[in-house]
Amino acid sequence: MKSSATLSRRAKVVGVATATVAALALAPAGAAIAAPGSQGCENRNNNTIASLLACVDADGAREHLEALQEIADENGGNRSAGSRGYEASVDYVAGVLRGAGFATDTPTYGSDGHRDRGATGRNAIAQTGTGDPGRVVVVGAHLDSVPEGPGIVDNGSGVATLLEIATRLGAQPEVRNAVRFAFFGSEENDAEGSRAYVDGLSRDDRQKIKLYVNVDMVASPNAGYIVQGGAGEDEESAGPPGSATVGGVLAAELAKTGVATPEITEFVGDDESAFIDAGIPAGGAENGDAKKKTAEQARIWGGQAGEVYDRCYHQACDGIGNVNREVLSNYLKAIATTLAHFATSTDDLR
Repeated sequence: MKSSATLSRRAKVVGVATATVAALALAPAGAAIAAPGSQGCENRNNNTIASLLACVDADGAREHLEALQEIADENGGNRSAGSRGYEASVDYVAGVLRGAGFATDTPTYGSDGHRDRGATGRNAIAQTGTGDPGRVVVVGAHLDSVPEGPGIVDNGSGVATLLEIATRLGAQPEVRNAVRFAFFGSEENDAEGSRAYVDGLSRDDRQKIKLYVNVDMVASPNAGYIVQGGAGEDEESAGPPGSATVGGVLAAELAKTGVATPEITEFVGDDESAFIDAGIPAGGAENGDAKKKTAEQARIWGGQAGEVYDRCYHQACDGIGNVNREVLSNYLKAIATTLAHFATSTDDLR
């Protein structure tokens, strides 16, 4: 059972998302996108790509981060798979999505995780009611933390990014391709949630997924600007054919936010792995973790050379105070525009 504080925060975040909003036409190609604060940005669930791009905002994402912090605080300081904090996180995410009009499922999967071997976990999955269901763009983030801390950057930042985009886009947008939002459990336990999800899809349903974008850590204090998709000597590290296109679009959208020279690197085996193994083109957004920022990266992106990207990675201090708002904002905008690109695209990557 959620505390009153968590319930009131959820009501604040969802706002008027339950109100019926008429679907509007897509903005014409090349049309100017109005600045935040216009086009009814005080309301969510605007149901247009134009409104999504105009209104998506790091303050909205931060409200979700604060809610996840409250959940951790109320449940032993973490949101790790199998814990009460994780279950409350699933309920929170599902509640926000349902409040925005999405039909949302929380399918279970078998878990051999650290807390209770042989137990079940839950993912949270929501899809737009519009767009071609035979051409699905999937964007995902892992919802669990490690037991050592609340996991607000890792990976509350990815979760908050997806929730801000989903609630701004709405459940009935004018898009060509259906958009699916996925929140996976047990990423910290060998990516059990995403693996079970992809393995549980029929061959036909896998074929309907045209691409997957993974969002994992996008608000670290000494962040790099890193993109995955297309780099590497084999499919495991570079992704299936089409992955370079996904990574290239994401890198280009990051550059449009003012980020100089985003770095495209190899996949390292997170939630995207199950999609890659299924032959689905993939891309990834992540800002680095326990590795050290190089002098060249610090020159290009700012921050401290010779220091780790995230000093609180997998630690108790990965709380709301660990969040870099500028980094979060840049990634949020880039992921939103990347999603808009592929949601309205006729291109076939597979």
